[in-house]
Amino acid sequence: MKLKMVYSFLSSDINIIENSLEETVKGESSLLQQASLHLLQAGGKRIRPVFVLLAAKFGRYDIQVVKDVAVALELIHMASLVHDDVIDDADLRRGRPTIKSKWDNRFAMYSGDYIFAKSLELMTNVENPVAHQILSNTIVELTIGEIEQIKDKYRFEQNLRDYLLRIKRKTALLIAASCQLGAIAAGVEEEVHRKLARFGYFVGMSFQITDDVLDFTGTEKELGKPAGGDLLQGNITLPVLFAMKDEKLRSEIVKVHENIGSDEMTHIIELIKNSNAIEKSLEFSDRYLDKALEVLDELPNNKAKKTLRDIALYIGKRKS
Repeated sequence: MKLKMVYSFLSSDINIIENSLEETVKGESSLLQQASLHLLQAGGKRIRPVFVLLAAKFGRYDIQVVKDVAVALELIHMASLVHDDVIDDADLRRGRPTIKSKWDNRFAMYSGDYIFAKSLELMTNVENPVAHQILSNTIVELTIGEIEQIKDKYRFEQNLRDYLLRIKRKTALLIAASCQLGAIAAGVEEEVHRKLARFGYFVGMSFQITDDVLDFTGTEKELGKPAGGDLLQGNITLPVLFAMKDEKLRSEIVKVHENIGSDEMTHIIELIKNSNAIEKSLEFSDRYLDKALEVLDELPNNKAKKTLRDIALYIGKRKS
């Protein structure tokens, strides 16, 4: 079953979000607008807006109120992807040329800044200082996570704690914020919106670990980018950390560098895929998934709760 089927009852509101995304990135600069739409039209799971909407279902749900939060969170995510592609020198994103590939690095950086600024402009419509504090803290942590990833490139001696802190900052906290801010926008009481944030955090951790596994097990068609791209770019993910516990494998993996030959890189990827690192990483992802479901059990029963559970289970078991 496709992910969109899980939340199909939200389809009309998702269409409102999509239209609002396009409207928001329109501006005086036709080039910035063209670049922003190029990324938007490449698609995406829209996980963050969906979490915003579902979390809002625990309170006074009004799509006209919560849509600004949903669009803002997706734009922040998009802006981070544009900047990531510059840092990683990536040519493909979701199977299409990246903004930096289609234009250049300088233009991509300003495009990312533009998308980010548009998200903050939207968030000014939310008149709740707590929401702005949460978003500000999330953006600070996300930025630190990006810097840590740059610092840790090809640093093969890093440990599990380094990795988990990095993905918490880069991925999990923005998903947690999506859940919490959607609830706050709908006037949900503090106890519930804090639990939704914890749910989002655990789901975000599981999501990123699964993503890092798929970087090895997925095909280029499924991923929209070459398999093994993270390791080639020097990003040491959980499957790599587990694989390096085998000394023979470690001696092969530490040979990876920017200009490694494609045959040698393919060989290393196959070694990791055929080790127990993939299975151990998925088991680790499942632990976070279980924690997310435990938190969910503490929330009031409604259709949104069931859908959040279904999405969490889908995320942990997805193949692309």
